[in-house]
Amino acid sequence: MDRAACDRARLARDPRFDGLFFIGVKSTGIYCRPICPARSPRPENIVYYPTAAAAASAGLRPCLRCRPETAPDTPAWNGTSATVARAMHLIRQGALDDGSVESLAARLGVGARHLRRLFRQHIGAAPKAIADNQRLLFAKRLVVETDMSITQAALAAGYGSLRRFNAAFRKHLGRTPSQLRASRPQTGPRSGYGFSCTLTMPYRPPYDWDRMLAFFQGRAISGVEWVGGGRYHRTIRLSSTRGTIIVGHAKKGHALELDACLTDSRELIRVVARVKRMFDLDANPRAIHQTLIQDPLLAQRIRKTPGLRLPGSWDPFETAVRAVVGQQISVKGAVTQLGRIARLVGVPYDGDGGPHLTRFFPDAAEMVAAEMAAIGMPQKRKKTLREIAQHILSGSLRLDSAEELSRFVDTMTAIPGIGDWTANYVAMRALGEPDAFPASDLGIVKALQLGDTRPTVKQVTKRAEAWRPWRAYAAIYLWLG
Repeated sequence: MDRAACDRARLARDPRFDGLFFIGVKSTGIYCRPICPARSPRPENIVYYPTAAAAASAGLRPCLRCRPETAPDTPAWNGTSATVARAMHLIRQGALDDGSVESLAARLGVGARHLRRLFRQHIGAAPKAIADNQRLLFAKRLVVETDMSITQAALAAGYGSLRRFNAAFRKHLGRTPSQLRASRPQTGPRSGYGFSCTLTMPYRPPYDWDRMLAFFQGRAISGVEWVGGGRYHRTIRLSSTRGTIIVGHAKKGHALELDACLTDSRELIRVVARVKRMFDLDANPRAIHQTLIQDPLLAQRIRKTPGLRLPGSWDPFETAVRAVVGQQISVKGAVTQLGRIARLVGVPYDGDGGPHLTRFFPDAAEMVAAEMAAIGMPQKRKKTLREIAQHILSGSLRLDSAEELSRFVDTMTAIPGIGDWTANYVAMRALGEPDAFPASDLGIVKALQLGDTRPTVKQVTKRAEAWRPWRAYAAIYLWLG
């Protein structure tokens, strides 16, 4: 790590560097965020770490004042190691909760020894240490920020027993969960569908929340999603849980606020991971902009709207359906057809979602079993939807971040009716792949047009080489900037 750059960011308490590194203080045995308001320690007592897990592995405890567990997650190495980035995403989705490092490495197509070496090089901690630290810091947030019981917090963070939960707190935090909770003000119980809680989710500025919300509003599926009152609402299904999420901007600071109302608290950690991916909260705008501003057109758009992010999605299969349905029709027309699919194929939501949230979007099994005659779209497109669903059910297509981008695109385009544009669009929004790039997109081609001359796809692809590994963000700026 560049110590001089870390020193400058620490002394400036610059929020753009929040989560990109952590400050270990040898004299006190704690580690902090770059924005910690505490008095700066003596330089000789400072050690910088690339991740919170690396600091914890060195025997340091998280600061109770700046709360490192609330920092944005993705550190400075994001974009330098695609394998590590994919592994980190899978770990956040729970890949090591029940699985091994060997099985994770196999999903990524590398050896376990090589994966451990990459983690030591880029993160400073082993994959298992990352998963354990993620679980602990998430549990700490639940104890401090919510009113769920200690037992509920343990289960929601992925601990199999209360004994393990308490032991981890004592070892790494020096306090029991009950002692930590007693130190914060009580807000009273909340009621809801099963259980409900509110969590803040920080980001690194700038973040154009209004444009992100407008993007989702223009594509909201009737009965499944709704945007109103400056917030995004939707029904969700994930393994054992059902419910709704509401996401809005926090009243203070650089953060969004998540209201989750679920039937099963044990899936909360994965719900939070999906929402963070959906709203691209772990992006590093400084690193992205440094690359893209080398292109004069992108530099102009970034100066105009510096806070654009990559809009993700809650459900990767839903995104694949969106991409297929949206082929060669307007966004408005696609939304109408998607609402029809949700109404005819989706399962009713039996919770209190109000008049706007009444259904779940169908999953792959429901799509295969559906009678789609009443859905007004070409037969070839219906066949493609079934093909995708069947490939997902058979395991021949995985809509996660395990595969390299080129391999994922090859797998998707092997399905009849799926072209390069569709595959890259799914990679952008469903997988959060920062280098996905639909070069043939008409909006991109028009944005790069000079006078009456439009560039060819080959010319667009060649120009985009200079934008790696952030071509997906370049696409967003060409679409929305």
